[in-house]
Amino acid sequence: MELNERVRQFAVDTLAAMGLSLDVAINDTPDGIRVEISGDGGEALLRRRAEALDALQVIVNTAFRRQLDDDRSFVVDCLDYRKGKDAELRQMTRFTMEKVKTNRASQEMGPLNPYSRRIVHLTVAEDPALASESIGDAFLKTVIISAKRVS
Repeated sequence: MELNERVRQFAVDTLAAMGLSLDVAINDTPDGIRVEISGDGGEALLRRRAEALDALQVIVNTAFRRQLDDDRSFVVDCLDYRKGKDAELRQMTRFTMEKVKTNRASQEMGPLNPYSRRIVHLTVAEDPALASESIGDAFLKTVIISAKRVS
């Protein structure tokens, strides 16, 4: 069985174990493999700031990421919740980047999970004058955005 179909079936089975009968589609994109969940009852994954959705994404990545032959990862979304949150996080990151440029002082974002940190780092990387780094030793870490030192 092909990887995308195995991931889809794994998600369907995991959701069924949670008592949810939802539709699961896999979309291969350049920046990640999207596991799109839809259907009546999908809101259950979005309660409590989408903790169940985040947990499912961690489980899917833990189970299947090593089977990918590139550096992409799996993005699990339900009812386009993550699309909206990702856009919001990128917008907040750009706002913070402008503050760094204006004030010439480092700014913190977080604490953030690994998925959110990746979005912040990729957004900051779009500006060659700025740098970002994660600090902390737990699952949730803070991202520091700062101006690159000119040598």
